[in-house]
Amino acid sequence: MAEITHEPRFRITPRVWAKYPPLVLVCFLFIAAVLFVAIFADFLAPKLYTTQDLLNRLKPPSWLGGPEQYLLGTDELGRDILSRLFFAIRVSVFVAILGTIIGAVIGTFLGFLAAHSRGWIEEGIMMMVDVQASVPFLIIALAVLAFFGNSLTLFIIIMGINGWEAYARLTRGMVLSATTHGYAVAVRSLGARPLRIYGRHILPNIASALIVQFTLNFPSTILLETSLSFLGLGIQPPLTSLGQMLGAGRDHLILAWWISVIPGLTIFFTTLSISIVGDWLRDRLDPTLRGR
Repeated sequence: MAEITHEPRFRITPRVWAKYPPLVLVCFLFIAAVLFVAIFADFLAPKLYTTQDLLNRLKPPSWLGGPEQYLLGTDELGRDILSRLFFAIRVSVFVAILGTIIGAVIGTFLGFLAAHSRGWIEEGIMMMVDVQASVPFLIIALAVLAFFGNSLTLFIIIMGINGWEAYARLTRGMVLSATTHGYAVAVRSLGARPLRIYGRHILPNIASALIVQFTLNFPSTILLETSLSFLGLGIQPPLTSLGQMLGAGRDHLILAWWISVIPGLTIFFTTLSISIVGDWLRDRLDPTLRGR
């Protein structure tokens, strides 16, 4: 009697690796870990991030001979670096996600408005886009924070203003192109209103490009938040963020390098992972490259 063999339904073939490269999978896992830490920081942190232990100031990580209860060492006030890192990731990710969403919504809306209205409204919106793109946004953020003071709400709004011009320019160009396609012309000839045409037909067709733009703009928002917090103009105590930890440890780089290096590496790998995933999504969602 012939022996019946069962082949596995899923095998790791060169085609699978080509579809999901190992580097992209690693980046997805790292991003998932960052999001997991941001969501469950209260349960993962061994201590409260504001708890001070002055008898254990500037202690190295436990794997470098420091106290066993401090896996990543302590800062100048004896606070646990691991606990502060978890909560710093939460704040930085929350501010970056919320700011990027605000920028995406504002830019997408203005892009649709410019493509629909044309005339002086379009010229005014595109003029604002050119002004935003020509002036370094860090200078604008510094001026706004210096003039209006600092608060978490204002800081998130500033993060949202960053990068909206990229969405506006991209949305306007894609909407103008989509309105000439057959499906948009057919729906318009049937008497559909512009709001229905844009919301039900054009927006779903350009959503993939907007998602890719979101992944490409998210790292710049994180870097802007960390830059302002590093300068002392972003997240203020008692809250903590990756940029604030980076700035607080710059005075102790020689004796206690772990205070700045650990959050710095977290910023680097987070932005790098999101950028790699964004580039991969852009290639995957580009119809001209799908068959390659």
